[in-house]
Amino acid sequence: MKLQDQLDAFKAAFEAGKLDFNPPAGVHSLLRRGNDELIASGIAGNALSAGDIAPHFILQDAQGNTVSSAQLLSQGPLIVSFYRGRWCPYCNLDLQALQAAMPEFLARAVNVVAISPQTPANGQIMMQERTFTFPLLADPGNTVAASFGLNFRLPDYLIELYLHSFNTNLADFNDDDSWILPMPARFVIAPSGKIVCAQVSPDYTQRADPLEVLPVLERLR
Repeated sequence: MKLQDQLDAFKAAFEAGKLDFNPPAGVHSLLRRGNDELIASGIAGNALSAGDIAPHFILQDAQGNTVSSAQLLSQGPLIVSFYRGRWCPYCNLDLQALQAAMPEFLARAVNVVAISPQTPANGQIMMQERTFTFPLLADPGNTVAASFGLNFRLPDYLIELYLHSFNTNLADFNDDDSWILPMPARFVIAPSGKIVCAQVSPDYTQRADPLEVLPVLERLR
């Protein structure tokens, strides 16, 4: 099943109240409102696109190791995937799809990293819960996400919803009370540092399938 099919199935089950956790009435309309407002804002137009030069970054993975984009690019193409955090079920499905695509990426000598604002400790929990063979990198303060043009702040009504309906405090997950998140995005970066594919979604329930970048990777070969 393709990633978007999985995301759609989860969303349908969530909105139909078929999950173990069923939120109070009105939650779904607020989530849709937040998505619609973010899309309408045009903020996705601020993100880097194909042809831009990707910013270099040095971040820590879940085990505290330092990971350098320059070093990875010296080995070949690099896929950089931005996600919101382990608290987001859509991001978890996205990362699982990315993991499923790893054999295709490894066969083409492509490195993969996933970046979120959550702390390394939360990344370590994810690594313990699932088998990810690519690094989960911590981006304190969303500095790297900002350099890619992905940042936005959750509106106050969604902050209240996360706190009181979902019992999710991003200040705890990210060690940062700004409530700033990256839009989900995936970039393919050539060894030269040029972005050759950019997939940015202001709607967190809509994600490009990781295998869609294979034609781009073939051209890089």
